[in-house]
Amino acid sequence: MTGPVAAIDCGTNSTRLLIVDGSGATLDRRMLITRMGDGVDRNHRLAPEAIDRTLTALGEYGAAMDVLGVGRRRAVATSAARDADNREDFLAAAEAVIGVRPELISGQEEGALSYAGATAELDPSAGPYLVLDIGGGSTELVLGDRAVSLDIGCVRLSERFFHDDPPLTDQLRAARDLTAEMLSTAREVLGDPHQTGRLIGLAGTVSTAAMIDAGFTTYRRQDLHHRVLGREGVRRILGSLAGMDHDHRAAVPGLEPGRVDVILGGLLILLTVMEDFDFGECLVSESDILDGMAARLLAD
Repeated sequence: MTGPVAAIDCGTNSTRLLIVDGSGATLDRRMLITRMGDGVDRNHRLAPEAIDRTLTALGEYGAAMDVLGVGRRRAVATSAARDADNREDFLAAAEAVIGVRPELISGQEEGALSYAGATAELDPSAGPYLVLDIGGGSTELVLGDRAVSLDIGCVRLSERFFHDDPPLTDQLRAARDLTAEMLSTAREVLGDPHQTGRLIGLAGTVSTAAMIDAGFTTYRRQDLHHRVLGREGVRRILGSLAGMDHDHRAAVPGLEPGRVDVILGGLLILLTVMEDFDFGECLVSESDILDGMAARLLAD
């Protein structure tokens, strides 16, 4: 049996780690909100402070990998790094910290890995599934072997449109219009989304919506994984939070501090997908790109 392997995702909003043993059992799973993509949509550069925050998180993850005796490891960098002119500064520094250079993967590969992780525990005969992965800088939609990556995410939409607190109606409408426009192009790649009867939602926006909907105040993976989130619940949460300023949103149980200023963008994407693709429910998955990466490491 192979020893422990590790997967690291350097995302736009968060930096995450998964360590599994040779049988695939989880040994450690961590997430830190590092906001690596802060300002990238506007400046096309990773800010020094954002790089430092991410490297600090990676330092913690490197120590955890050493303690657990991780040999093979894979790290990926996604939307923020793809869009940043100075990405090499981060990639080289990250390699020095964790011993492996983060791979700059395409949105399509990101989507394929997310699909593999999200559907691993589901009945293949009930697929293909439509997997929705809402990131900070991009959103991936995957239907079976077809994937599309859209340049919208919770950080990107929030930075681009929400200049007032709470955002104005026109700002929310403009963000929704852009999301709907991009989803129309996704249809050209994916075809009819109702080739599947099930939408699977990944990442922090979906988990946060499920926590607020259920009234949970503390995150526990087992409480959220494969929980069903209804469209009306998402609409209600978005409507409520959109009417609050930052301080009032920060007091909402289940909404962690690092998501307070970007949750509206993520919820808007989630609701628009559910409305425009006519899904009444979304299955919450806490298994995602990390799980897909770890499975590939064990299979190779």
